Amino acid sequence: MSKILLPHFDDFLLNLQTNNYSEETIYNYERDLETFQKFLNEINCKFEKVDKKTILNYKAYLTSLDRKTPKNAVGKKRLGSFSVNRMLSSLRSYLKFLIDIDYPAPIAPEIIKLVKTERKHPRVPDFEEIIKILEAPDKLERNKFVKLRNRAMLETLFATGMRISELLNLKKTDIDKSGRIFIKGKGKKERFVYLTPRAMKYIKKYLDYRGEDNFPYLFIPRRGKRAKDKNKKIAPNYLQERIKRYRELSGINVPISCHTLRHAFATYLAESGANPAAIQILLGHESLDTTTRYVHASDRYAEKIHRKYHPLKE
Repeated sequence: MSKILLPHFDDFLLNLQTNNYSEETIYNYERDLETFQKFLNEINCKFEKVDKKTILNYKAYLTSLDRKTPKNAVGKKRLGSFSVNRMLSSLRSYLKFLIDIDYPAPIAPEIIKLVKTERKHPRVPDFEEIIKILEAPDKLERNKFVKLRNRAMLETLFATGMRISELLNLKKTDIDKSGRIFIKGKGKKERFVYLTPRAMKYIKKYLDYRGEDNFPYLFIPRRGKRAKDKNKKIAPNYLQERIKRYRELSGINVPISCHTLRHAFATYLAESGANPAAIQILLGHESLDTTTRYVHASDRYAEKIHRKYHPLKE
């Protein structure tokens, strides 16, 4: 039985590239559509036979543990609603592309309805828990290079509020003497972020230990200095796994990730009285509404405000 392939898949990816989408965005589209392609092969359904029921079954597939990853591994956990919607949106974009260039599409993009997203109670770690995570490499890493590098990475994340992809793409030349960093963010949007003196101190300690080399990236793998590829970067999964380990070994029961540090950066600036418009610029958001959803007051801060301002507190 021949493998079922999505028609004009390479043309779709080329279209994204020529429209100046970032490499990361193109990779995400490719990965999402490969998942749909695997699904069609599993149910032995040709692309031109896709209908409303196929999409219904695909949604069920995405939320099941039977789902296969693009690398053909079984999914370790159920996808959340936001991840499912991202994959459905990728399929929508692919179908729109087919229609735009007059290729046959089995269904209209608007037929694919997104799933309802869960509204979780946002929880930003207490400030003391953030400090524990930042300091964890000093206590939990044995290798000095890894200890200094990971501490500098975490300090940089919390000092600037940048995304993990932005952090791992930083080059040594991107930082000026004042600690200002010019970065290209999501959608190739350009902005400045700013290091704190504290973060600059830990970056300097790491770079002093690393010594002179001709590797362009600010944070490189432990074995990077011996690698022939000068453009070797740290994988996002590595840093996420280290943060998870630091959290568990530090006895913190609140889920913490690189994205959590970005949330915490925005939240604690807001709690200290920072202007939301300024936070919007620092985070690289197009809309202030996005920033408003992003900034969550901590439970403890909310309790403090309640006790202070409630009209019948006495």
